[in-house]
Parts: sequence; structure tokens; C-alpha cells
Amino acid sequence: MHPRISVSQVSSRSWSVDDDLAFYRDTGIERIGVWMTKLAGSDDPIAAADRIAASGAHVTSVAAENPFALDDRAGWADQAETLSQAIDTAKALACDTVVVPFGRSSALDWERSADALEEALGPTLREAQRQGIWFLLEFTNPLRTDVSFVHSLRDALDLSWRLDTGVCMEITASWYERNLVGTIHAGVAGIGLVQVADYAIGTHDTPNRLVPGDGDIPLERIIGQLLETGYEGLFELELIGPAIEAEGYGPAIERSIDWLDDVLGTLGAGPPIEPDRRATEH
Repeated sequence: MHPRISVSQVSSRSWSVDDDLAFYRDTGIERIGVWMTKLAGSDDPIAAADRIAASGAHVTSVAAENPFALDDRAGWADQAETLSQAIDTAKALACDTVVVPFGRSSALDWERSADALEEALGPTLREAQRQGIWFLLEFTNPLRTDVSFVHSLRDALDLSWRLDTGVCMEITASWYERNLVGTIHAGVAGIGLVQVADYAIGTHDTPNRLVPGDGDIPLERIIGQLLETGYEGLFELELIGPAIEAEGYGPAIERSIDWLDDVLGTLGAGPPIEPDRRATEH
């Protein structure tokens, strides 16, 4: 398994933490992305996190959900507490990266949503910086306005520079962008994680991803562009949807690892290099 491949717990959505750990052990998966929703669904989230820490797996990211409703200030305090728990979990798992969606907004225009995000997220970001945690903001495709008001890598990078965060680049939500290679080149220093899955043209629902290589996204070209422009981070497999459920988590994850391992080897990708964490500069 290439050292730049990580597997998100989202890829085995319905499995328990213990199911995941058994599979990782049997398959030789060493780098994982932890999903706060799965921990929260455990009988004892703290004990589940302890088992992950004791497993020896290298936790490369902690993904938090329940994004801010940016047009509803009443819920901001609860969401800030949720993100505080994600920071604490990352620290406990010796991980320095937390991934969180930009948040949703139905009543505000894009610019006012950005202002609201800066205000709502500000205290959490300052705490993350004190703790040495790098926040990566995640954008989505336009069908997931329930999760994020940002729907392109270009906009995500623009807003991340304003907020002094990084970006999680979801290839399934950006592969169709105008001048994608130019955007990657201009913003590669801010891309802290790249999530990989595939998509079949003609699919009208979401999330409905495929094993890399099974769909229509020019993944090898985009991964090559990332490497050529200096991206030195990890490629995280995040598989979700009916096709993954039908095939089964284990086979789908193993095929995805094989495909990505082959592509990274063919493209001559070296081992990951820890990026210059903006969070540690403050």
C-alpha cells in the first residue's frame, strides 16, 4: 500500500469502529481518516477512540459533521462545541488535521455567508491554532447545499486564504471546473488533503460514488496534475453510495487501494511530506 494512501471510515459507513479496526488489521491498512459521526454512534465514544489509538493505525485526519447553519446564530454555540470535541479527538489520536464542511446557508447570499462563517468559526480556529491543529474546509458539489455553500475548489481556496485555513479537495466535486490545473497550481500550498473516488456521468443522485477507475472522472490526469504542481500530501479514499454498498465495503476498499497504489506508483509519487502547518505559525 503506497504511503500516500489513507482510507476514511466513511468508506465503511455502516461498520462499527471495531469492524473497521479488524478490517484494517487484516488488510494491512495503516493510515486512516477518523469520522466523528461513527465515534459518536459508538456505545462509548471515548473508549472507541482509545481502541483506535491502541490499534497502531496512523490517523491522518478527523472529519467532523453537523455544519453551521450560517443563517441561524442560535445554533452556533452547539456547533462550536461539536468542533471543540473534534479538536480534542484529533489531539488524543496524535492527529493534526480536522476536516469540516463550510456550512450551509439558505437565507444569506454567498458573500454574507462567508462573513457569517468567519464570525462563527473564528473562536474555533483560534483554539485550533493554539492546539497545533490545522483546519481543512471541505466544499461539495451543488447538490449538497445542506452541507456547504461553497461548491468549487477555486471558491474554497479564496475563502480559506481569508480564514487562514486549508482546503480538503474532493475530486468528485471539482473535476469539472474551468482551468482546474491552474487553480491547483495557484493554491497547492493550501490543499491539505485530496479525497479520491469516482463518478459515472448520468448519475443524478448523491452521494453515489464509485471505486476509482470504474467511472468517468479523469482521475489519473488530475492526480498527475496535483503531483506535478507540488502537492505532497495524502490521497484519502472516501467511498460512499449504492454501488459501494452493493459490492461490499471490503472488496470496494481493496480494489480502490489497488487502483490508487498502481496510479501513484506509475506517476512516481514519493512518500508524503508534512506540509507547513499554518496553525503552528501563530
